[in-house]
Amino acid sequence: MNSVTVQPSPIHGRGVFAAIDYKAGDPILHVDDSRVVSEERPLPEGEPEYHCDWYADGRQVLLVPPACYVNHCCDPNSIVQYFDGVRWDVARRDIRAGEEITHDYCIDGFGDTVWRCRCGSARCRKTIHSDFFHLPQRLQIEYLPYLSELYKHVYRENVDRLLEEAGSPA
Repeated sequence: MNSVTVQPSPIHGRGVFAAIDYKAGDPILHVDDSRVVSEERPLPEGEPEYHCDWYADGRQVLLVPPACYVNHCCDPNSIVQYFDGVRWDVARRDIRAGEEITHDYCIDGFGDTVWRCRCGSARCRKTIHSDFFHLPQRLQIEYLPYLSELYKHVYRENVDRLLEEAGSPA
């Protein structure tokens, strides 16, 4: 049984849509991030770079369908979590069948990429800077539980500083 479909998205190009209802915490789809992009294994001809994800340790991976079609939203309904080293999209809140599955790309984000957002959510920030630490502090604090262990390790000083400013234990 397919639990998601790929179809035209009002946010951008194609998107991933729930084919069934999900409860908060439910795994939605396994994300195959095994295809590392490198000099020896570059992106295939015609493959858009926006189908890739970048890890804090410098790796670039090519996401395969349907994961490569999960669009950004400033009020995401899913997050990425790892279970036994396997990456999953997980419902952040209840999701109804027919709803587009979205992430906030700034969670675990770094670098200086900036783009105009067209997510249409009430929380839309309009202009997105890819770096997590460019988010408003209230969002950084809200998203702290969703940061990957790798990201927290690589950006330990910044995360510790944020925890200190927020008055949270490390």
